[in-house]
Parts: sequence; structure tokens; C-alpha cells
Amino acid sequence: MPTYNYKALKRGRDVVKGTIEAADAKEARDKIRKMGLVPMDIVDASSAGKKSGGGAKIVPMSLSERIEFISTLQILLQSGIPAVESLMFMEVEAAKKKIRDTAKVLRTQVMGGASFADVLARYPNVFGYIMVGLVKAGEEAGELEKTLGRIKELMQKQANIRGKVISTMMYPCFVIVLATIIVLIMLLFVFPTFKEMFENQGKELPLITSVLINAGEYLKTNWWVLIVFFISLGVFLYIITHWTPTKRLLDRIALKVPLISNLLLSANFSNFFSVVQVSYDAGIPVVDCLHLGVITLTNSLLRDKITDSIVKVQQGQQVSVAMKMTGVVPRMLLFMVATGEQSGRLGEMLGNAVNYLDKILDDIIDTLTKMIEPIMLLVIGSIVLVLALALYLPLFQSYLT
Repeated sequence: MPTYNYKALKRGRDVVKGTIEAADAKEARDKIRKMGLVPMDIVDASSAGKKSGGGAKIVPMSLSERIEFISTLQILLQSGIPAVESLMFMEVEAAKKKIRDTAKVLRTQVMGGASFADVLARYPNVFGYIMVGLVKAGEEAGELEKTLGRIKELMQKQANIRGKVISTMMYPCFVIVLATIIVLIMLLFVFPTFKEMFENQGKELPLITSVLINAGEYLKTNWWVLIVFFISLGVFLYIITHWTPTKRLLDRIALKVPLISNLLLSANFSNFFSVVQVSYDAGIPVVDCLHLGVITLTNSLLRDKITDSIVKVQQGQQVSVAMKMTGVVPRMLLFMVATGEQSGRLGEMLGNAVNYLDKILDDIIDTLTKMIEPIMLLVIGSIVLVLALALYLPLFQSYLT
């Protein structure tokens, strides 16, 4: 019996490799799924080393570049142009070098006898496991063009959500940076010019004035402390947001903060249900759809809860019931999924759930934007008040005496 090398996804995030015996690739894929894994790449072991271009590298593309790549390829395929010729056209005519180079590598390997899905599966870090899984399903179903269209819509949706969140956070970040620059200018250049005048008054300076003058003098002499501080702050923030124990703690805390928790739930589940819907419409089994959806969850607590629910679905539990047991999925979403399962219109109800989440996400972002503005004004006002008091309190003291 032939032996196949496989690469699969475990628990929605871990890549595992191994070998399995099967009569053909389809049977191998079925066996891998029964092991609780999502098959990403399956290659006949006897011909694994014979495929051309297997070692070629592709430079990772940004989300916008991937959207452009998929959009162009979909248009060409829909026009009836074969995949190899489509990739050859993109290799020559694409505006961006990354897309041209990517098309060249893919075209070379497809011409070597590999399917388009198998070639993408060799570069999961470039295209992502979601795209790889969807392309495999689309190619097997003979509707690759339609699947590429779904992938493009999915990527555009993810880009929109990311853009909304980033735009919401840009204003407070800008204000914080601006306030930091103003404070440093005041400490390093303004307060030292007033020092001599304050000392000539012959009176003890207010505590706030004394502290800021001394801080300015220290930083002016030891300017390197600022560099060390900002580098240390950056390293600290990187560690607590990437080190697993602290990230899991922050994820738990974030889900308990009002409004922020709603934002995280809506953004995470909007991406999750979008991927599940697109995968389901592409003909992928429900369990594999859920595994692909889990990849999009950025909150570790939500990811663990949904991953546990997938195990229950594999054991025969209904999707809505398994998700209800997690305690993290909103009731409206559970109702929609349950209705879809009972009526046989799961794909349609998943789409309704995505639209529902998008509306909630827009409302939350609008509310946050309205809340951030007065909060930032309060922060700036407090900083200005402290600096003004430090400058004018000594003057008031001299006038009163």
C-alpha cells in the first residue's frame, strides 16, 4: 500500500507532520481527518523528492498584496485562461515585484505536475492555512474560480475589520506620543530657563516645580536614560503580549473589561464565522470548517473554548450545542446556528450571523471613538494643568508675599 507524507493542522494552530498508508490521496485525507487533524498537504512519499521547485522560496506578502494576487488570478481564471497561462501573465504583467516573483514560483511548480492547491500548501506561511484549505476544497470540487472569489471577499472583510480597529486606536496613540513629546520639551528646555529666576526669589519651590526641574536637569545630563527607557518599554510590551502566560492573562482580563470585551468578541467571532461560512459553502466538512475558523481567533481563551467545542462536534454533538457549552458565544449567534442546523440552511444563517456581528462591531467602534475623544481631552488637560501649576505656582507665591 502506498505511503503518503502529510502536513496537517492540530487544534487549529499547531502544524504536525507524519506519514500514513492509504490506497490513494483521498483515503489518506480521510484517515488524517479521523485523527482529529486538518490535512494541509499530502504527497506520495515515493515522488516527494521529484517535484520541481519544491525548495523555491516566496517572500511573504502583505494582506493587500494577497488580495491583489487572488483578485487578479480569479479574473483570469473566470475568463477561461488556464492556471499556468494566468500565472505566466501575472509573472510578466503584475505591477508589484512580490506578486511577479510569487507567480513565477507557483507557475514553475504547477508546470512540474503539481496541482495549484498542492503548490500553495508548500507555503502556508505565505498564503495561510485558511487559503490553502479553501483552495484545496475548491479545486477538488471543480470550482476554483468561485472559491478564489470567496477567499478575496474574506480577505477584504478581514482587512476592513483590521482597518476599523487600527483607525480607532490611531487617535489615542497619536495623542499619547504628542503629549510625551510636549512633556519632554518642557522638561529639557522650558523649565531649565525658569530655574535661575525661581532661585532668585529666595523661597522654597513648590514640590511639583522642584520635581519637574530636577527631572529636567537629570534627563538633560543623562539623555541616554530616555533611550534605555523607551527600548525597555518596547521590549516589555512585546514580551507581555507575546509570551504565552502573560498573553493568556491579558486575554482573560480583556474579556472582562466592558465594551472592550464586546469589541474583542465581535471582531474575533466575525472573522471566525466568516471563515466557517466560506469554508462550508466551498463544500468542506463542518469539522474542518471549524478548525479553519479557529485559526482566525486571536484571543487565546476564545480559541481554547472553541477548540474544545470542536472535539464535541467530532464526537457527534451539534455545532450549536457544543458552542453553547463554551459559555463565550453570544446567544443570538447560537440561535442562528441552531436555526441553520435544523432548517438545513446553515450556510445562509452563518452569513446572517456575520452581518449581525459586523453591525455590532460598527456600533462598538463608533461608541469607542466618541468615548476616546473626551478621555484624551481630559488626559491632555491634566498634563497641561500640571505643567502650568509647576510654572506659575512660584510666581503666585512671590506676588502673595
